[in-house]
Amino acid sequence: MSYYFTIIGTRDNPLYEVELLSFKNASNLASTTSMSSAATSASTSITAGVASAAQEGSEGFVPGRSQFTQSTRELLPFIANSSIDLIEDQMWSNSMLNLGKIDQFYGISISAYLTQGQIKFILCYDSNKEEISIKQFFQDVNDLYVKTLMNPFYKVNDAIISPDFDFKVKLIAKKYL
Repeated sequence: MSYYFTIIGTRDNPLYEVELLSFKNASNLASTTSMSSAATSASTSITAGVASAAQEGSEGFVPGRSQFTQSTRELLPFIANSSIDLIEDQMWSNSMLNLGKIDQFYGISISAYLTQGQIKFILCYDSNKEEISIKQFFQDVNDLYVKTLMNPFYKVNDAIISPDFDFKVKLIAKKYL
């Protein structure tokens, strides 16, 4: 499962964007590669096979590797920006911050969250993820964004380039997505 997360400012400018990758099936791979000491050579060959599959770009699941095709990756910013109109339509008729799943585009679902300052969080994903985990992801990222706003050196609508912010968003994604 792959995710594309972006934060859009009040002037419809991107403040932050990242392609998040699912590690949820990594435990299955780890249990496959961790065998008894009697089968060490077999586990070494499996691990080598997984590494070569990652290098060759095979179609199997590789943890931490994007499942979006190259053509889809190029469309993700467009898909996120095209959903801004839907978000702005719903923000006047809905008092909730979490707008939930607002659209679907060629199998890519789009969920949105609106902050109190009209900053938009948009998550594009290619799976049937539970709404509750996406809602929790948005709430934790909102808390992180509020902490960023409290920084006296950060101005609203400036790009967020902090490596700490990026790292914490990825940790939150690993927890919920």
